[in-house]
Formats: sequence, structure tokens, C-alpha cells
Amino acid sequence: MTKKFTGQVAIITGAGQGIGFEIARQMALNGAEILINDINETLVNEAAARIAVAGGKVYPLAGDAADVDFIQKMVDTAAQQFGKLTISIANAGITLYGDFLNYPPVSLQNVMNLNLQGSFFLAQKAAQQMIKQHNGGSILFMSSVTGHQAHKDLAAYGMTKAALEMLAKSLVVELSPYQITINTVAPGATLTERTTEDVEYKNTWSRITPMGRPATVEDVANAVLFLVSPESRHITGQNLVIDGGWTAVSPSPY
Repeated sequence: MTKKFTGQVAIITGAGQGIGFEIARQMALNGAEILINDINETLVNEAAARIAVAGGKVYPLAGDAADVDFIQKMVDTAAQQFGKLTISIANAGITLYGDFLNYPPVSLQNVMNLNLQGSFFLAQKAAQQMIKQHNGGSILFMSSVTGHQAHKDLAAYGMTKAALEMLAKSLVVELSPYQITINTVAPGATLTERTTEDVEYKNTWSRITPMGRPATVEDVANAVLFLVSPESRHITGQNLVIDGGWTAVSPSPY
């Protein structure tokens, strides 16, 4: 039986662990050839090895996903290694907490550089490659529930996530003529290597999430894979929230 992503080539940034890794793992095991990126070289190499052992075709490339020259390198490398590029997922992002009245310029610049500049130019460079191939493609941004609901100490982060959703809508106008879809997903609280370092995280979010638990990385990856799959070729400019109902009621974790 042909796997869903056979013949597809994807770039996934921030894929050394967590949600990005799970997206890459599932996509590779469903037939795609994957370039995975993380700024941590050890992490991305280990992630690639895990996927390869499971039978996936994967190429690791460590580097800064906010750097425009490196973004171009990722796109060129994917095309050289696998012959084309059909899917691009801007998953890399940074969360820097801080109250608005004392938020430092350097923190704002770092959040803007990765979350917005990195995503914007990955979409641009990936789209340029897809247009050259004349066969369409799929682009996806990683948003957040903090782009929908105010969250203490995350004004800068939430601002960038809301902006990504507007960017996806805006790019529908420019990319649809080339049969390129562009969507976002907005995860809520999710159990990852980072969040589970806080022993109270799971208990807190289980208590305030209507479905009774935070998301798993599999929950988020399942939504992402749908939006970049052949089954969603007529879905573009949309955002899908994966939060167990939290944004419907929005109780604070504090």
C-alpha cells in the first residue's frame, strides 16, 4: 500500500525534539523524505538517527532558522538531496517570558527574529522553490493559543503568533495561483521535553483544560500532517487550534 506522503519532500525547522520531531517522525514513516533542522547540532543529529533507524529517509542540518542565508541553504539542500521540495513547516520558535513594562529590547528582537523573520523567509524561499517546480506544495506556520487569548508575561510571543496567522491569510492571495496552500496550527499546552521539566505543568493544565489533559506531541503532529497532506489540497489560509477546548473558556494557569 502506498504511504500517504510517498513522493513528498519536507523541511521541518526546530525538529530536534518535541512537536517538530514528532511531525518529522510521522511524516518520514509515512513515506516523505525529510530535511530536519535544529540550532543544536547534537540534538538534530540524534533525532535524524532515531528516524533513520525506524526506516525514515532524513537529512539533518543544524543552524539558525532565523538567518535568511541559512534558510536559503536549507531549501537548496533539500532540493539537492531529494530532488525537490513540496512541504515546508516553520516550527522553530522561541518563548521569552517577561512583563510588558520591563520587557527588554533584546528579548523582543530575539522573539521577532525567529518567530516572524524565520517563518516569513522560510515560506518565501520554499515558495520560490515550489514555483520553479510547477507542481504546487504546502506551507505551514506554527502559531499558538497565545495568539488568540492573552497570557501573562507573553505579550511579545503572543503578538508574533497572531501575526503568523495573518501572514498565512495574506499569502493565500499570492500563493494560490501556484497551487501552494498555506495554513497554521495553534497548539495549546503540550507535553514536551521542555514543559515536563515543570512537575506541576501536567497537573495544572489537566485541571483547566476542558478535555482533562494537555495535548501530546502526537495530537499536534496529527493536525499538522492533515493540513500538509493531499487530503487538504482545498484548505488554505486557515488556522486549526489544538488545545482540548482551552480557548473556549480560557482559565488562567496562574
